[in-house]
Amino acid sequence: MAEQDRFDVIVVGAGNAAMCAALAAREEGARVLVLEKAPAEEKGGNSAFSGGLFRFAHQGPEDVLPLVPDTTPAEVARMDMGSYSAETYSDDLIRLSEGLADPELIRVLVDESYDTMRWMQTRLGVQWELNRQSPRQEDRDSFLPGNELTAWGGGAGLMQQLFHVAEGNGVDVVCSASVIGLLTDDRGGVCGVRVKTGGEIQSLDAGAVVLGSGGFEASPEMRARYLGPGWDRMKVRGSRYNTGEVLDRAREIGALTSGAWSRSDSGPGDMDSPEVGVMAMGNLYARNSSRLGIMVNADGRRFADEGADFHSTGGVELGYAIWSQPDGAAYQIFDQQAAPMVEGPYGAGGRPVTAHTWEELAGKLQLDPDALENTVAEYNGAVEDGVLNLNVKDGKGATGLNPPKSNWAMRLDQPPFVAYRVTTTILFSYGGLAVDPKARVLDGAYEPISGLFATGEAIGGLYYRHFSTGSGLMLGSVFGRIAGANAAKHAE
Repeated sequence: MAEQDRFDVIVVGAGNAAMCAALAAREEGARVLVLEKAPAEEKGGNSAFSGGLFRFAHQGPEDVLPLVPDTTPAEVARMDMGSYSAETYSDDLIRLSEGLADPELIRVLVDESYDTMRWMQTRLGVQWELNRQSPRQEDRDSFLPGNELTAWGGGAGLMQQLFHVAEGNGVDVVCSASVIGLLTDDRGGVCGVRVKTGGEIQSLDAGAVVLGSGGFEASPEMRARYLGPGWDRMKVRGSRYNTGEVLDRAREIGALTSGAWSRSDSGPGDMDSPEVGVMAMGNLYARNSSRLGIMVNADGRRFADEGADFHSTGGVELGYAIWSQPDGAAYQIFDQQAAPMVEGPYGAGGRPVTAHTWEELAGKLQLDPDALENTVAEYNGAVEDGVLNLNVKDGKGATGLNPPKSNWAMRLDQPPFVAYRVTTTILFSYGGLAVDPKARVLDGAYEPISGLFATGEAIGGLYYRHFSTGSGLMLGSVFGRIAGANAAKHAE
């Protein structure tokens, strides 16, 4: 990079949201530069650590199947797949935010979700595949509404595809490049960036800048400051490079913040996982099958309603509940009815503890055997009869307990028993920058800052209490496409 170089659009970050912005800007004819803080071998942001799930509105198989054209007639015949309407999607996001989410941003996300999936498929060449994580029952392939498709190869595969497309379309990606400031003109508009790379600091001019650099979840200091005491000790499941300084640089030039800065997307992860994400492992440390069994703490007692919701919408609450236990630790326990149905990451990245009796399991976990046996006996005695249905909230609970288990309750009586030690891991922070439906960053007067756009985790205003799995990548792609196209037009 030479200091005299001028790009039409500079994109900060190199995850899904940033790369969609870069490719959308390039599609408009812009000269595009992507600046990625991570080294080349770790580029891809949190997207590379995800399972690659995209949540989008559709009317059923007639919309979904064209996105996976290689699906065989035999596969189609086994499917139970309903619709996921725009109204349902919107209602889910509003409910999960407890009514706090920006309705205009929700409308854009939902209304543009399917068209963006088709754009990624037909214009970018992204390949989709059916989501195989849902437990299979009676030889039927059922899909939770909104959980039908993932990118081919998961998050890592998604990023490989996007980087390949960028390379073929003349998008420059520079790694090990930290943006340390935003350049502004005499009217306060953004006209470039200050970037540190190779031990040198440069000023790069641009017609517009798109921030797709993620949140602050990998900064222990910012976690403690915004999320609370003790959060600086939490493990990070994603990129170590999402440390929030780009959000601070935007705030220094007057950008308005939005969203819940005191909340984050957090969920159960393997206790033996590293302190920060490892690219080669992706999301294999995730432990999202709590609903299939029970969870106990170091005292051998249950402490949360494992069946309150699907992990795709209730994982945050389970994560917070685990973090409140002694040492932020818990044990997920399954029997042989449930163990074969746990999600794929358990087998790929876990070290299960198995035992044929509760006393033996308690000994291996260093738990009080009487406490564990009493907990299981109490739970088994409270499990209601009925037909298990893992694809809806089936109401098959364990009642009269404190806490109860609201759905999917199965007696744990088929040894050998299997346990996984888990803790809470943070995925991304909810707080971000305020944007309008055109992905323009707003200032304190709710006016757009000329030349500055944002997408992905850099955006606030949608997530407050809970998170809907798959909407994060979808948000990044929808607003990435919008931000990139509008940035290119602004730079003309």
